[in-house]
Amino acid sequence: MSLMAKKPEGSDIEPIEAGVHQAICIRYYDLGTHHYEWNNKEISARKVLLMWEVPDERIEIEGKDLPRAISKQYTLSLHKKANLRDDLESWRGKNFTEKELEGFDLDNILGKNCMLNVVHNQTEKATYANIASVMPLMKSMAKKEPENQIHYFSFDDGKIEIPENTPEWIADKIRDSDEWASFTNPNYAAPPEDIQEPPPPDDDIPF
Repeated sequence: MSLMAKKPEGSDIEPIEAGVHQAICIRYYDLGTHHYEWNNKEISARKVLLMWEVPDERIEIEGKDLPRAISKQYTLSLHKKANLRDDLESWRGKNFTEKELEGFDLDNILGKNCMLNVVHNQTEKATYANIASVMPLMKSMAKKEPENQIHYFSFDDGKIEIPENTPEWIADKIRDSDEWASFTNPNYAAPPEDIQEPPPPDDDIPF
């Protein structure tokens, strides 16, 4: 399920406009392994969040005019039915090779331009903006440089230093993972993994 941007009560902030937007990937966060109940079964899944800035949607932060950001969460998998693989291959405009499927470094997407198709989902209380698809930049369009700082977080680096300016709700998800518990508590024993391929659809996990 993607990050939902909604209009807070008493606020004039609207969700990012529905439609196709040029965007730049500015961050990714390794959210670690989390445990869920899915189809009456306990499963585990390692999650990742990708974040883009949208230059044509602006917001003022501490007196600075900056592009707004939108993000989407995925199961960290390149299985043929995984949403992350679908979006990365759509963004690249070509399928991964068998060699690339052995391990794709997410550093490759940082600072890269794309087109995001943003859709709105309406409820009784709010309108939510979701990323429906990620596409390559149109050939006629000029690439844009990111205005926000580029950074990432990965447990594979062997440390747990969450970058400054990480939204607190993202930091909370990172701290709630098995990996964080393992780093901070040497006696922590993670529940046994019980996830089958293909991974469960991201939209069906209450993350």
